[in-house]
Amino acid sequence: MEKQAELYSGKAKSVYNTDDEKYLILHFRNDTSAFDGKKREKLDRKGMVNNKFNAFIMEKLQAAGVPVHFERLLNDNESLVKRLDMLPLECVVRNIAAGSICRRYGIEEGKDLTPATFEFFLKDDALGDPMVNEYHIRSFHWASDEQVSKMKELTFKVNEVLKKLFLDGGMLLVDYKLEFGMSGDELILGDEFSPDGCRIWDAETREKFDKDRFRQGLGNVVESYERVGERLGISFASIG
Repeated sequence: MEKQAELYSGKAKSVYNTDDEKYLILHFRNDTSAFDGKKREKLDRKGMVNNKFNAFIMEKLQAAGVPVHFERLLNDNESLVKRLDMLPLECVVRNIAAGSICRRYGIEEGKDLTPATFEFFLKDDALGDPMVNEYHIRSFHWASDEQVSKMKELTFKVNEVLKKLFLDGGMLLVDYKLEFGMSGDELILGDEFSPDGCRIWDAETREKFDKDRFRQGLGNVVESYERVGERLGISFASIG
């Protein structure tokens, strides 16, 4: 598979065309950012760690019956993925209260949410990724009713699979965001799943292992990502 021109560069990943129009290459960079890009830094090894973390999770989800765009690792920082027509929405599931839901509703961080909550956000950095509901989605034609239903179904399926996976590693999956796209008529999980886009706490101490370490200046960001991976059985050995 030949890597061609850059298609898109985001906050922490770059996307490249290939010589096969059905596939793209995701390049995970060492960049990290928070607060809509107001806080930025390069963290050594972060791209490699997130690339391999994402590959592991995507393979687990695919084995559980969740359709994913991930195809295979190419090297330490790059993966081959299916090209999707992405929907402009983020799907967020929260098992424990943390982050914006606490600020919005005055809820104490750490409160168990039973049942888990589901929220849609419009993917638009300029607007601050505002929360939207299904009426907005229908009125502005961001997704069909069928796509909305399928996104919710798959997002909760992911929750079922990953809550157990993390708990088996002595960790709590606090919350996470997913993005979906279309491949023909099929809705498929796209983007990535890494500690950049979810919250993970130690099940005993509730120590934070995720991007909140960067947001809150707690330090040891990449080291914490690696600790999560090691508990799950992810190898971070170089693959060239």
